Amino acid sequence: MRLFYPRCAGLDIHKKTVVAYVHLTDPEGGLTKHSRTFGTTWPDLLELSDWLRGHQVTHAAMESTGVYWRPVYQALEGSLSLVVANPAHISRMPGRKTDLADADWLAELMRHGLVQASFVPPKPQRELRELTRHRINLASRRAQLINEMHRTLEGTNLKLTSVATDLTGVSATLMLQALLGGQEDPEQLAALARGRLRSKIPELRKALQGAVGAHQQLILNQLLAELELVDQQITKASQEIARRLEQDQALLERLDEIPGVNHVTAEVLLAELGTDMSRFGKASRAAAWSGLCPGNKQSGGRCYAARSRTGNRALKRTLTEAGRAAGRSKDSYLGAQYRRLKSRRGAKRAALAVGHSILTISYHMIERGTAYQDLGADYFDRAQPKRTTDRLVQRLEKLGYKVSLEPLAQVPPAAPPA
Repeated sequence: MRLFYPRCAGLDIHKKTVVAYVHLTDPEGGLTKHSRTFGTTWPDLLELSDWLRGHQVTHAAMESTGVYWRPVYQALEGSLSLVVANPAHISRMPGRKTDLADADWLAELMRHGLVQASFVPPKPQRELRELTRHRINLASRRAQLINEMHRTLEGTNLKLTSVATDLTGVSATLMLQALLGGQEDPEQLAALARGRLRSKIPELRKALQGAVGAHQQLILNQLLAELELVDQQITKASQEIARRLEQDQALLERLDEIPGVNHVTAEVLLAELGTDMSRFGKASRAAAWSGLCPGNKQSGGRCYAARSRTGNRALKRTLTEAGRAAGRSKDSYLGAQYRRLKSRRGAKRAALAVGHSILTISYHMIERGTAYQDLGADYFDRAQPKRTTDRLVQRLEKLGYKVSLEPLAQVPPAAPPA
């Protein structure tokens, strides 16, 4: 078997220990092995780095075990070439399994170039990823707090959420603060409505008749305080993300033109994908890496339905939400695609497919430096005019009409997607 790296190492990483196994090949082909176990504190990892340099190791392979590989990667980054491998791609046959044997197996695979490297972005992009993912977690926590406020208010017989749909709006916040401050008169509480909600003051008077118990008052006070804190945290995280993406504002504005994509979604796209598309090679590989494409399930020459692939969860979640948002647009290609797929495959599959389209569009916009050009909501009708005509004629005939067609003008064919 061909030898790629004569001086390499395999690292079996756990929470408290790192087992390092070094394979050293001399010019005559002789193999020497060394192994040692280190801790995972920073001084121990620096000792690991010195030990590997002492053996003149040039390449090292490790598994992406949860988050435990990250401090090891950070300690060794820059001193040698590191490969982070998917555990599913390098698993051994069943049998004896020890930490030492796993490290030896990793080194053996690395020695012969059989380890496929996972994509690990540069340090600035990794930091940006942590910030955007932290903001996603904060947004989820905020939604959880609002849902808990809804449940608590239902227990007080107050139907504020039936009239004011946004509990975090100005009017609802003023009413809740007054209610928790001791104001119980529905007339006074309803008078706090602002803007368009003032037209619903009679409904508010009925909805604000209830009784808030002492325990419910405690819960609501804590939820409001925590909600205010989370809002402040989201604002600070967004400001730091914007500061790190100051040089990419023009690109963010171009991505913001895609239906379903807002400024936050565009920031997540740049944090997860980066701006260098050469690492993927083509858009289909970026989609496979993100998990926005179906898995392959074939047996006996027949293809079966399969679930979507496992990939970048943050990017997949964000683009799926963007797909749902794009489905609500009326005069866009992505909205037409969503409605076309939803009628046949369901809303979830349609959102995933539109998210895949958004990723493909974003990939080419970043790679080519171009602006977004919408194909139009009637793209599918123009792409296959005969099929569209036959379908509509059949529907009219089922309703009891006799249809004869006479074209008014030659309709130009739809342009193929970029």
